[in-house]
Amino acid sequence: MPSIEPIFSDIFAPLQSMTMLSAMARLGLALLLGALIGWEREVKSRAAGLRTHMLITLAAAMFTIVAMELTHFPAERADTLRIDPLRLIEAVTAGVAFLAAGSIITSGGNVRGVTTGASMWLCGAIGLACGTGSGLLATLGTGLALVILWVIRQTLKPMAHHDRD
Repeated sequence: MPSIEPIFSDIFAPLQSMTMLSAMARLGLALLLGALIGWEREVKSRAAGLRTHMLITLAAAMFTIVAMELTHFPAERADTLRIDPLRLIEAVTAGVAFLAAGSIITSGGNVRGVTTGASMWLCGAIGLACGTGSGLLATLGTGLALVILWVIRQTLKPMAHHDRD
């Protein structure tokens, strides 16, 4: 009768290519950056706020780390794996786009939630960048998103009120 010990050692095996500390740092950065964008959406009382954006960046980063780890399996397993990092990007993009589309509401002639949907989609990209270790790129993307979401709103708000007069 085969022992189940190898099954458990495979399930709980440590990361192959990176340290657990590195993985935790990448996931932590994804959470932080997702929280910054989510906080802005939360303050504006949007359907997808802090928790949603944090979960999206965390999930995208985790999928990326898992995919990267799959490329470092021992040689005896490598021949059975089909490794294609572009599939990961496509899967995360499609999954987040599905969630983002659900945040868009059309009522009469009004469309709401497009910016929130776009911010969710961007959080998927930020999570992917964090998962690959591209923290600087992820931070830059987050900073630019906050400029778009907050600074541009503050700039346009006075003009929008001026047009109503």
